[in-house]
Amino acid sequence: MTLIYSMTGFARHELKAEWGTAVWEIRSVNQRYLETFYRLPEQFRGLEPMLRDRFRKSLQRGKVECGLRFTLNESNNSQISLNEELAKQLLEAASWVQAAGNTAQANPIDVLRWPGVIAAQETDTDKIQAQLLESFDATLIDFIASRASEGENMKALIEQRLTAIEAEAQKVITHMPVVLEWQKERILNKFNEAKIDLDATRVEQEMVLMAQKMDVAEELDRLTSHVTETMQIMKKGGAVGRRLDFMMQEFNREANTLGSKSINKDITQSAVELKVLIEQMREQIQNIE
Repeated sequence: MTLIYSMTGFARHELKAEWGTAVWEIRSVNQRYLETFYRLPEQFRGLEPMLRDRFRKSLQRGKVECGLRFTLNESNNSQISLNEELAKQLLEAASWVQAAGNTAQANPIDVLRWPGVIAAQETDTDKIQAQLLESFDATLIDFIASRASEGENMKALIEQRLTAIEAEAQKVITHMPVVLEWQKERILNKFNEAKIDLDATRVEQEMVLMAQKMDVAEELDRLTSHVTETMQIMKKGGAVGRRLDFMMQEFNREANTLGSKSINKDITQSAVELKVLIEQMREQIQNIE
């Protein structure tokens, strides 16, 4: 099943290694397009292009903030390493030279300065970066999962409103015969009060015109069709936010037309309720990717 994703999400992942600790945090809010911002330690600024590429492959929309806190263990800082074997060989060579007639004593400092005798062990930056990227990938998975979870909650709320819209449309359909009969009696009473004699043909013509003006069958059919289409869009899943936003415009158009044709308080109330339901859906859809 393809999921619907919210543009709101958060994930945090902590990495502990022999060199120290690192904490990734990713958070996002709704945004028309995909925008990414980074807060990285200076020594890891080179990771930014790789992070951006990962986001672009996984996300479609949203304002995303990505941060890394990095702490290096003190014990992992550069340490002095002594090549004892090489130092011994140098001292033995110096002793041999001295025994051969050179009376100068071997200077230990000179021995230590000899290339390869001592070396500073530096942290393996490439190894750390590889581990950081692996940790980031785990954070990104959790982040996408959080957006999916929020998206499913939104989907459930939208489906509830769609069901309610169908119920309101059915309510209007049920009321229409009663409304038409009431309006027919109202027109006849006005004619009688005005003492206007109308033949059956004229009355029938008036009823036809009235029915045409009050006919909302087309609007109700389109509302039902929009419900079906919206359900199919959500079932398809993925980045459907823009498509759903368009559907809300179509819903509003039919609800407005229904309200403009209404001459009955029950139908007017249904038109108002439809607008409320549509607005509630629209608010949720604003956060869908």
